[in-house]
Amino acid sequence: MSQLHGGRIVAKALKNEGVSHIFTLCGGHVMPIYDGCLDVGIRVVDTRHEQTASHAADGWARVTGEPGVAVVTAGPGLTDAVTGVASAWRANIPMLIIGGQGPRSLQDMGSLQDMNHVDLMRPITKWAHSVPEARRSAEYVSMAFRIATTGVPGPVFLEMPVDFLFDSYNEDQLTFPTGARTRRRRVSRSRLHRPGDRAAAARPRSRSRSSGASSSGRSAATPTRPSSSTSVSRST
Repeated sequence: MSQLHGGRIVAKALKNEGVSHIFTLCGGHVMPIYDGCLDVGIRVVDTRHEQTASHAADGWARVTGEPGVAVVTAGPGLTDAVTGVASAWRANIPMLIIGGQGPRSLQDMGSLQDMNHVDLMRPITKWAHSVPEARRSAEYVSMAFRIATTGVPGPVFLEMPVDFLFDSYNEDQLTFPTGARTRRRRVSRSRLHRPGDRAAAARPRSRSRSSGASSSGRSAATPTRPSSSTSVSRST
C-alpha cells in the first residue's frame, strides 16, 4: 500500500473538488502542497505577491463559477493576502485560502512566522479553522469547499501546520470524501433561448377575431340575438 505525505493528501483532496489551478507565492511552510499538486496534475501559478494570489483566486471564482484556491505561507504571507480575502468576503465570492503555520509542537513558542492566523481570518471569512491532524486534512478540505459554496457563498480559511504536511500515512488509513457538496449545473449555450425568444414565449396568445369572409370564401357566421318580439313560453 502506497504512502501519502500531508501535502499529497491536501493536493488529492483539492483534485477531488475539481481544482485545476492554485495561486501562490512560494513559501517554505507550504512546500509539500506544491509537490502534491504537481503529482496529481494541478497547475501551481506562482505570483509575485500574496495579495496577487488571493485576488487571482477571487477572480478565478468570478470567471469560472468554481471556488478559487490560494495557498500562502505563514505569518506575513497570510497577512499580505488579507485584502484579497476581504474583497471576496464583501462580494460573496467562494474561495479557499490555505495558510501555512509553524510546527504544531512549537505552537506559541516563537517558531518562524508563528502567529494566530485563525483569529485574524474569522472576521472576513465564512469559516476559519486549523487542521487538527494530517490524517484528517482531506476531510477538512472537503468541509471547507462545502461551506464556501453552500447558502450565501464566501471565502473560507484553513491553517495547515508544516509538520502535518510532512507526516506520512498509508493510503488505506485515509478518507477522501466525495459528493459532499452540491455543484453548479452547467447548461450548454445551445439550450439557452435568445432574449427575443424568451419574450415571445412569455407573451399571452390572443385569439384571432374573424371578420368578413373566411379563407374558404364563405362568410363567417355571426351569432344572432333573439328579438324582443319573440314570445318565450314558460311551462306552468
